[in-house]
Amino acid sequence: MGLRDKFKQAVGQKAAKVANKMKHGELVLALDIGTEYIKALSATDGQKMEIIAAAKVKQAAGNMHNGAVADIRGVISAVEKAVLEIERQTGERAIKTVVGIAGELVRGETRRVIYKRPDADARITEAEMAKIVRAVELRALQRAQREAATDTGTTMKLRLINSALVSVEIDGYKVNSPIDFQGSEVAVQIYTAFAPLVHIGAVEKIAHELELELISIATEPFAVYRAAIGDDESGNLTAMLLDIGGGTTDLAVVNEGGVEGTKSFAVGGRSFTREIARKLDLSLEDAEALKVSDAGEDIDKVEDVVQDNLIVWRSGVELLLETFSGLDHLPSKILLSGGGASLPAIKATLDDEAFGDGLALAKHPSVHILEFDALPGIKNRSALELDTSFITAAGMLWVGRDSL
Repeated sequence: MGLRDKFKQAVGQKAAKVANKMKHGELVLALDIGTEYIKALSATDGQKMEIIAAAKVKQAAGNMHNGAVADIRGVISAVEKAVLEIERQTGERAIKTVVGIAGELVRGETRRVIYKRPDADARITEAEMAKIVRAVELRALQRAQREAATDTGTTMKLRLINSALVSVEIDGYKVNSPIDFQGSEVAVQIYTAFAPLVHIGAVEKIAHELELELISIATEPFAVYRAAIGDDESGNLTAMLLDIGGGTTDLAVVNEGGVEGTKSFAVGGRSFTREIARKLDLSLEDAEALKVSDAGEDIDKVEDVVQDNLIVWRSGVELLLETFSGLDHLPSKILLSGGGASLPAIKATLDDEAFGDGLALAKHPSVHILEFDALPGIKNRSALELDTSFITAAGMLWVGRDSL
């Protein structure tokens, strides 16, 4: 049993419930509602998570803004097409659904809290751990709402979206599961992520209109993290995960398998496409094709055109990384995913020695594309070849498995 399962046991959840259901053939649907495309995956669980259907549907202009739903009816129409395509491939309706949510106000962080136990000789129970977890989540929510109010100048309601245990120590000793241990002091590190209620309400409306049972909403950088660790219980992944979507760039910092925090900012692949179209007098479709071209002369042309955008984008990444001041050192590896990862200039600007000046880097990070086929514990059995742009949706399948 891995750390996440033990934590779920500690707070009284039935982690095996969904795995048993999926083994009996129940389908789970993951919906990545992106700025440019809807990506949908459906999976069952055998020996490993197996994707049996996949779909990709183009979004209409104006449906999304900075990674968040802007036109509910427009998004419903696009999601319905994706759901129907999944149904056509599987021959049945996948009702249980996980949906991703993104945007600059969707944030997550890992907090370390020390809990002094009134009776050191008493053994730790599930009820006691649940009390500790609830206290940490409440403190994190209050802090997140204060930060959102400061950033926006308005009172904004947030809701807890994702929560995951990073580590537990009892009197200074690290344990996998605290249940039945004794001790006077429990130190827990818990990742919590929150999203604005207005964004969550839009997702819930979409699910309701399409008669989907919303079993979980996942922050998209957390979903990328879940995809990257999959069913790997070794807990040794240490990396900065950068997912470049159409409207946002999402960051998750992972240390020894635990997520330290997640952030987003509103610059994504669409801004590069628009700049190429504007400066070279191309349609958006032709600009997109040029952007992802691997021809040498095309790469050089694109880099010249989007140089100003790259400077803004890289500065945004650096600003996000500066917020992880509590870490001694940032990871020395960057894993790129999302549709924007196919732009060669993105990798090149991160490979540049000037990237990260002033950041807590022990050495300049190596930069790699996180390929779908390299994800642990998940297999693609669908007819569609899945690239790095489907990684977020794959992570949502894991969130769904964790949630029930």
